[in-house]
Amino acid sequence: MSVRPVAAGSVKEGSYIVIDDEPCRVVEVAKSKPGKHGAAKIRIVAIGIFDDVKRSLVSPVNARVEAPMVSKRKGQVIFVGDDVAQLMD
Repeated sequence: MSVRPVAAGSVKEGSYIVIDDEPCRVVEVAKSKPGKHGAAKIRIVAIGIFDDVKRSLVSPVNARVEAPMVSKRKGQVIFVGDDVAQLMD
Protein backbone atom coordinates (compact mmCIF):
# COMPACT_ATOMS: atom_id res chain seq x y z
CA MET A 1 0.00 0.00 0.00
CA SER A 2 1.48 3.34 -0.98
CA VAL A 3 0.95 6.23 1.40
CA ARG A 4 1.79 9.92 1.52
CA PRO A 5 2.19 12.15 4.58
CA VAL A 6 -0.43 14.86 5.18
CA ALA A 7 -0.91 17.34 8.00
CA ALA A 8 -3.49 16.17 10.54
CA GLY A 9 -5.12 19.61 10.45
CA SER A 10 -5.90 19.25 6.74
CA VAL A 11 -7.86 15.99 7.12
CA LYS A 12 -11.55 16.40 6.21
CA GLU A 13 -14.59 14.14 6.58
CA GLY A 14 -14.75 11.64 3.73
CA SER A 15 -10.99 11.54 3.19
CA TYR A 16 -8.82 8.49 3.84
CA ILE A 17 -6.03 8.04 6.42
CA VAL A 18 -4.10 5.12 7.92
CA ILE A 19 -4.73 4.32 11.60
CA ASP A 20 -3.06 1.28 13.22
CA ASP A 21 -1.76 0.14 9.79
CA GLU A 22 -5.32 -0.04 8.41
CA PRO A 23 -6.72 2.29 5.74
CA CYS A 24 -9.78 4.10 7.10
CA ARG A 25 -12.44 6.53 5.86
CA VAL A 26 -12.79 9.61 8.08
CA VAL A 27 -16.32 10.11 9.46
CA GLU A 28 -15.76 12.80 12.11
CA VAL A 29 -13.18 15.52 12.75
CA ALA A 30 -13.09 17.70 15.89
CA LYS A 31 -10.50 20.39 16.61
CA SER A 32 -9.79 21.84 20.05
CA LYS A 33 -8.46 25.32 20.66
CA PRO A 34 -4.91 25.77 21.91
CA GLY A 35 -4.54 26.09 25.65
CA LYS A 36 -2.34 28.30 27.73
CA HIS A 37 0.63 25.93 27.51
CA GLY A 38 -0.29 23.53 24.75
CA ALA A 39 -0.94 23.34 21.04
CA ALA A 40 -4.30 22.69 19.41
CA LYS A 41 -5.32 19.03 19.12
CA ILE A 42 -7.39 17.23 16.53
CA ARG A 43 -9.60 14.19 17.17
CA ILE A 44 -10.30 12.01 14.14
CA VAL A 45 -12.85 9.19 14.10
CA ALA A 46 -12.60 6.81 11.14
CA ILE A 47 -14.00 3.46 10.02
CA GLY A 48 -11.76 0.76 8.53
CA ILE A 49 -12.27 0.14 4.82
CA PHE A 50 -11.75 -3.62 4.99
CA ASP A 51 -12.94 -4.54 8.50
CA ASP A 52 -15.54 -1.81 9.37
CA VAL A 53 -13.93 -1.23 12.79
CA LYS A 54 -14.27 2.26 14.27
CA ARG A 55 -10.89 3.78 15.16
CA SER A 56 -9.96 7.13 16.67
CA LEU A 57 -6.80 9.21 16.60
CA VAL A 58 -5.86 12.22 18.76
CA SER A 59 -2.81 14.22 17.72
CA PRO A 60 -1.52 17.78 17.44
CA VAL A 61 -2.88 19.71 14.45
CA ASN A 62 0.57 20.15 12.92
CA ALA A 63 1.49 16.43 13.22
CA ARG A 64 1.80 14.27 10.11
CA VAL A 65 -0.51 11.33 9.42
CA GLU A 66 -0.32 8.82 6.59
CA ALA A 67 -2.91 8.96 3.82
CA PRO A 68 -3.26 6.01 1.44
CA MET A 69 -3.24 6.72 -2.28
CA VAL A 70 -6.73 5.63 -3.31
CA SER A 71 -7.66 5.33 -6.97
CA LYS A 72 -11.34 4.88 -7.75
CA ARG A 73 -12.37 3.31 -11.04
CA LYS A 74 -15.55 1.78 -12.34
CA GLY A 75 -15.54 -1.96 -12.84
CA GLN A 76 -17.76 -4.96 -13.33
CA VAL A 77 -17.87 -7.91 -10.95
CA ILE A 78 -17.28 -11.10 -12.93
CA PHE A 79 -17.07 -13.74 -10.20
CA VAL A 80 -17.44 -13.83 -6.41
CA GLY A 81 -16.14 -16.90 -4.59
CA ASP A 82 -15.60 -17.74 -0.93
CA ASP A 83 -12.45 -15.66 -0.59
CA VAL A 84 -11.85 -14.46 -4.17
CA ALA A 85 -13.50 -11.84 -6.36
CA GLN A 86 -12.75 -11.15 -10.03
CA LEU A 87 -13.27 -7.68 -11.48
CA MET A 88 -13.08 -6.33 -15.01
CA ASP A 89 -12.23 -2.69 -15.80
